[in-house]
Amino acid sequence: MFGRVKPLDAILATAEKKSLHRSLGPVQLTLLGVGAIIGTGIFVLTAAAAQKAGPGMMWSFAIAGFVCAVAALCYSELAAMVPVSGSAYTYTYAVVGETLAWMVGWALILEYAVAASAVSVGWSGYFMGLLKSLTGFELPAALSAGPGWSLSGPDFSHGIINVPAIVVALSVTLLLMRGTKESATFNAILVAIKVAALTMFVILTIPAINGEHFAPFTPNGWFGPAGTSGLGVVGAAASIFFAYVGFDAVSTAAEETKNPQRNVPIGLIGSLALCTVFYLLVAAGAIGAIGAQPTALGVQPGSAEFAAQCSALLQQGQTPLVCSNEALAHVLRAINYSWAGDLIGLAANLALPSVILMMLYGQTRIFFVMARDGLLPEKLATVHPKWKTPHIVTMITGVFVAIAAALLPVGQLADISNSGTLFAFFMVSLAVLILRVRDPKRVRPFRTPIVWVVAPISALGCVVLFFNLPTEAMLVLPIWGILGLAIYFAYGYRKSHVGRGIVDTHDDDADIPAPPGTLN
Repeated sequence: MFGRVKPLDAILATAEKKSLHRSLGPVQLTLLGVGAIIGTGIFVLTAAAAQKAGPGMMWSFAIAGFVCAVAALCYSELAAMVPVSGSAYTYTYAVVGETLAWMVGWALILEYAVAASAVSVGWSGYFMGLLKSLTGFELPAALSAGPGWSLSGPDFSHGIINVPAIVVALSVTLLLMRGTKESATFNAILVAIKVAALTMFVILTIPAINGEHFAPFTPNGWFGPAGTSGLGVVGAAASIFFAYVGFDAVSTAAEETKNPQRNVPIGLIGSLALCTVFYLLVAAGAIGAIGAQPTALGVQPGSAEFAAQCSALLQQGQTPLVCSNEALAHVLRAINYSWAGDLIGLAANLALPSVILMMLYGQTRIFFVMARDGLLPEKLATVHPKWKTPHIVTMITGVFVAIAAALLPVGQLADISNSGTLFAFFMVSLAVLILRVRDPKRVRPFRTPIVWVVAPISALGCVVLFFNLPTEAMLVLPIWGILGLAIYFAYGYRKSHVGRGIVDTHDDDADIPAPPGTLN
């Protein structure tokens, strides 16, 4: 497990030859983090969090933000030491070896690809809501939502396939295959649209707050009713963790940061603190304006039982927050700001595809690096002669993203994505400590403060949140991991470049496009 380690010295030597200009200060890093974090989670998961925790989801946002903060500090130390492609996969490969690196890379599929599916479903809800509000047209339920799922299997009573989610996922995949990318200016405009939309939401809903809507504050308790999993305040925090993913944009910019030891933690903690406050204000506005009580205690969002309860409420002329596919737009329309609800819907329709693109890009980059390391068939790393993109792996990833988006509800997709993300962050937290013991004298441009406190808290936080996911989401990770290990020992173990003595760090991936949001 620890024998095949990708040489860290070789990685760092290559990185030094191609070092980046240090120009980012604390303000730029904080804004970078805010832009990366604010996105799908707050637009989409507010309804699912309300079903799990009720008004107590405000505590859920705070808990998830704290776990992200300590994980981010661990992430930053490795990102500053190993400023190359591959994210947590590369860090793990350089520290604890190939087998665990494969497991992290395999888990990152759940983070990036499944997250892209979740965003696609979220976009679908806002698109259909805006379309209905502006034109009165709506697709039949069978074509605008996937089935409900539980351990007993699918339930097709409220949906069969989510056609809009398929369309947006495949459209973004085609754009990425062709090499289309956002400029920094366009990315900044989308960030401004998201922030302006949420600011408008807060301004309009705060005056409409009714204190009675906050009681009972924790209807499902802190850990959910007995015999349930993934409910309550902590269960909602495990789901809401998805709303903060993106903070690693700050940690991976450590190589371009002036005085990273000072500015990286300012950027990380500052962006997470700003986003947490923003999220709390949005949650308070939504709860106070129309209420956020679950349809019934102990019922999971996305389940067949939940769908039946929402359908019954709809027939009675009620559409509670927890049943909405476009939570924030629904709140504004419910308090007679239909025009503002349409603007929120428009902002989500404009901004969310860029998040899908970022997630798909991240996934294809992980696959690309794993293929160039020999752990996956190197055919996947083939670069298109005209588009200069890894078109094969991009196409395969996009198809699987579209299938998941077509058949699963957004809450379940977010929970599955979180299971992979929490595992990867857990491994990063351990890797920081292992490397401190094994190589204490190595140069660290950024050092995690009080690491023997911060890293264990980060690892423990990831474990606690993982075990408060729904049972189905928890089971996905070990089943997915067993499948991944079978593939690794059948193929990757024999074909690995490190195992065959081929040292190649692959940190200069100039033959595939730069990450979205960068300048040409």
